[in-house]
Amino acid sequence: MAQDKNYQVAVIGGGAAGMMAAISARRHGADVVILERNPRIGKKILVTGNGRCNYTNIHAGDVKHYHGQNPKFVYSALSQFNVEQTINFFERLGIAPKVEDGGRVFPMSDQASSVLDVLRYELERTGVEVICDAFVNNIERIGDKFRISTEQGLAVSADRVVVAMGGKAKPSTGSDGNGYDLVKKLGHTIIDIFPGLVQLKLEGNFFHQIKGVKTVGTVELISGNKRLGRERGDILFADYGVSGPPVFQLSRKAAELIYRGKEAILKISIIDTMNLEELDQMLRRRFEYGPQKTVEFSLVGLINKRLINVILKQAGIRNPRLPVANISAQERRQIASILTDWRLVVTGTKSWPSAQVTAGGVDTREIDQRTMESKKIKGLFFAGEIIDIDGDCGGFNLQWAWSSGYVAGANAAKR
Repeated sequence: MAQDKNYQVAVIGGGAAGMMAAISARRHGADVVILERNPRIGKKILVTGNGRCNYTNIHAGDVKHYHGQNPKFVYSALSQFNVEQTINFFERLGIAPKVEDGGRVFPMSDQASSVLDVLRYELERTGVEVICDAFVNNIERIGDKFRISTEQGLAVSADRVVVAMGGKAKPSTGSDGNGYDLVKKLGHTIIDIFPGLVQLKLEGNFFHQIKGVKTVGTVELISGNKRLGRERGDILFADYGVSGPPVFQLSRKAAELIYRGKEAILKISIIDTMNLEELDQMLRRRFEYGPQKTVEFSLVGLINKRLINVILKQAGIRNPRLPVANISAQERRQIASILTDWRLVVTGTKSWPSAQVTAGGVDTREIDQRTMESKKIKGLFFAGEIIDIDGDCGGFNLQWAWSSGYVAGANAAKR
């Protein structure tokens, strides 16, 4: 490609938002190029939904599933390219949808590569030029055009630019946060970023004993005696703390509390089908059935075996081999209390390589929500994760990428 070739629209970033922006701009008649730093576009899509690509959620139109300084910013884009339109868009490209628990929508093929394949095909079919191995290190406005330079020495000019460079989550896919620096140079404000949808680190020196244990239960996030969220599902213990879908859902709020220096307590209910009184009575009956059993063995069949000694220690039972006949009512009640209301201090989160999404980003007050255009620089548009919007786990972040990408691309195509 010739140096300084001019395009009507240049899209920086070939992820979900960037590909959608390019297709949208091309369908609206613009001459479009994508500049992607990786050897291939769409790398991050392949790891979404555990390799199955949970590409939207039937509840994705509800603002309660989005976060940032101003979650209502999502309304306009989501109404212009909604869930139904998203499913239809992909169905026309060949993706047959299936809806699973929580409204999550997957391709019937159960392959994230299917989603990427049809997007790549559509880019090629419509004539979008894709330039890979193009690490953009500068964007500048010169007169009525933008000049975009890459580390590889390539330079192109464009009438309008869509910045869809992602955030900082999963840097192995190319999201290392360099987009924020470029946007700052252009005069935009970046709301402080931190990992979202990520594992939580908890206080305690016993986690190595229960690493790999999975149980179905409920987790709640508490700060200052106020409950900030409650989720149920698979809880996975690790050597640093906990993981699993319900933990991911609460991690954004937990990370924000820690970032602001506030208390974050995770309440884990390993047994959430009974309250304290009910479980205490159940334990009393279990103990009566086998008074000669050790307290350790008496919990076999009730909870995961590998959890037993840790739970007993947390309940203050020093000798797990003590016969249950020698366990006091108060000690029995304490075991029931830990199993229904185990409170642990959140000390932090896993870092960027483990995070699924970035919280924070370009200040939405500086972006026109109807068009995704910068209020500071005419012709500059934003899409996807680089904006200070992040969604819950379950297809909400990809829906934001599709909707914001579609709107940015359509408006960038207008002269």
